[in-house]
Parts: sequence; structure tokens; C-alpha cells
Amino acid sequence: MDFTLTDRQAHFRDRVRAFIAAEILPRHPEYLAQSHTGERWKVLPVIEEVKAIAKAQGLWNFFMPPRAGRAHVDDSFRFEGEQLSNLEYALCAEEMGRIGWASECFNCSAPDTGNMEVFERYGTVEQKERWLRPLMNGEIRSAFLMTEPQVASSDATNIQTAMVRDGDHYVVNGRKWWSSGVGDPRCKVAILMGKTDFGAERHRQQSMMILDMDTPGVTIERMLSVYGYDHAPHGHGEVTLTNVRVPVENMLLGEGRGFEIAQGRLGPGRIHHCMRTIGVAEAGIEAMAKRLLSRVAFGKRIADHSVWEQRIARARIDIEMTRLLCLKAADMMDKAGNKAAQLEIAMIKVAAPTMALQVLDDAIQAHGGGGVSADFALAHDWASLRTLRFADGPDEVHNRAIARAEFGKYGDWKAELPAR
Repeated sequence: MDFTLTDRQAHFRDRVRAFIAAEILPRHPEYLAQSHTGERWKVLPVIEEVKAIAKAQGLWNFFMPPRAGRAHVDDSFRFEGEQLSNLEYALCAEEMGRIGWASECFNCSAPDTGNMEVFERYGTVEQKERWLRPLMNGEIRSAFLMTEPQVASSDATNIQTAMVRDGDHYVVNGRKWWSSGVGDPRCKVAILMGKTDFGAERHRQQSMMILDMDTPGVTIERMLSVYGYDHAPHGHGEVTLTNVRVPVENMLLGEGRGFEIAQGRLGPGRIHHCMRTIGVAEAGIEAMAKRLLSRVAFGKRIADHSVWEQRIARARIDIEMTRLLCLKAADMMDKAGNKAAQLEIAMIKVAAPTMALQVLDDAIQAHGGGGVSADFALAHDWASLRTLRFADGPDEVHNRAIARAEFGKYGDWKAELPAR
């Protein structure tokens, strides 16, 4: 088994790493100043400036995998981007994960990445021209509306938003929350999941459609906080849909195909989060090590106390193991397809956030009171990552799938009673 990176893999990873070092990290104080001044929900000039530089250098839209062999793809519309493999993108996404706003600079941030893939896979040429092209160009942002406050949305078949056909429109009524991206003033379009047939077979009730966010009846009721952070200028909102009229041509793939689309969208999205999470963990262990080396307690550096040697060692071991699992899952997606890699995707979706949260928790502990303050990024990063234990499916759902696959290996096994 050869773990050596190919020239292409190293090329893109190194270009992203160098760009972050040259163009993003030096501007981080500027980003912080702009994000904490004036309105919370706004476009930050520093991000727009860096986006233009990245786009000019061809560091743009990395996330879309190659088109060859993919179903539903219409070759009459060309997706603009490098079309990296999942493995190639994993290496780049880890670098982006080290600093929270880096992904957007490369037009590789959620939920736009997943939405663009849905448009590219399932949209008509007209839909792509209207929505996908400006998303590809980084001119607008998008949202994903699936989770609902009234039902346990870990089971997506529970959703109750109704899509009722009325002539050339669907009339939509429902309430969504954790609607990623709706706080951004550039958010112009959403992918909406609801039910067109409450009496159909369980996984054929749901449909997905394109929702113009300017449509009458769409109301952002409030923006939600995560452990006290509002996550502006991106953020998550609670949205009501009251007699919203959506043209029938906005239906994606057809009625009853929503669950199918969701499964196709969430697979790559799950692993994209995990790739970035490893970068967050790397930033966490770096901050922890530097802090431990710079502080003295009880007559010696904190780094020289054995408990911290154990924690640093454990963090490095866990990061390395998690990275290998993530790369394995990405490689399987490239070679065998998303469905064949679903078990590996489930495993990394559980493992990556759990690992990174522990690294960040130790890093916070190493910083003492400073760790829970806003003086360092650790508390904010921990709060952000904590959501990943239920975003795109909670740990319990993924663990159930993993366990069932394991039990399935021994389905015919019969325990022999001990001899009397």
C-alpha cells in the first residue's frame, strides 16, 4: 500500500496551503475587525477581495468531482472548476479547515457546495443558468432547508412541510430551522425538501424543489445561536413558509425523488465536513502545543508535566488515524462510488467531529481562562464543531448503520449451547 501523494495531489494541496499563508492568514485581523463592526449579517469586503485573487489564480470550485460516469449529468452545461477527485479535494479541504473563513475564499463553503452539486446533477439547463452559474461565480449564496423544529429530523421521512400542486404551481406551507446560509444577504436561492404525497410509500413522499428566497410568504423568523455564537455573516435561521407559490418547473428530478436526492447530496457533504474538521484539529493541537511551551507552572513549563505529554501524544495519534480513515473514504468514493463507500463515510462522520472536539477541549484546558474567552478561536471552533455530531445525520444514526453492517457479517451464525 503506497501512501505517497501523486504530483497532482501534492500540487493542489501545496497551492492551497501557500495561498492561505500568503493571502488569508495575514488578513485575519482585518476579517475579525470587519466581522465585529456594524451589522452582523453583511458581506465582508475582505472575503470578496480574497475571492477575486483566488479565482484569478484558478483556485476555485475545487469540490466538484470529475463528471465521467456520473448519472443525471447534462453535458450541455459546463461546470467551471478544477473538478478534483474526492481524495485530491480532501487534502485541500484540510488546509482550508485550519482557518474558518478560508473555504469561502475558494468558493468551497457549505451549503453552496452541496447545493451546486444538486443543481449540476439534477437541474435543467435553465435552472443551471439562473442559479448554478452565479453560485459558481461566487456572486450569490444559497441555503438548504430540510430540518424542522416540530419533528425528529434525524429521520428525514418525518418532515411535514407540504407541497400541494395547484395548477402551474405548488403551494408550500411549513416551518424549517437550522436553515444553513439564510442570514447571508447574498442568499438568493434555497434547496427545499418537503412532501408532495403524504400517502405514498415512506421514502417516496418527499420531493425537493428550488426556492427563490424572494418569493412572497418566505419569512426568516429569527437567526439561531450555537452556544451563544450567531455565526454571522453565514449562520442558521428559522424560516416559515406560508402559502408560498413555487412554479412546477422548480421541482428537481420529479415528485417523490427528494429522499433520493438528499442521500446523494449528503454523502459528499458529510465527508467535506470531515476533511475540514481535520484541519480544525491540526490548528487546535498547534495552539495547544505553543501554549504549553510558553507557560510556566509549579517551576517548569506546562509542556513538561506528564499529563500534558499524554494529551499531546493522544491528540497526534487520533488526528493521524482520523486522517487515514477520511482519505480511505474519499478514495473509495472515487474508485467505487458514493454508495459503496457509505460505511466508510458513516465511520468518518462519527470519528472526525468526536476526535476534533477532544483536541479542542484539551487545547481550551491548556489555555485556562483564555480558552473559553473570545481572545482565542478555540471556544468558537468547539461550538461550531459540536453541531457536526448531529448535522447531516446524528452520531446515533451513523452508528446504527455501522453496527447493522457489522451484525450482517454474522447473520447466519448460531451460538452453540454449552454441553451439559
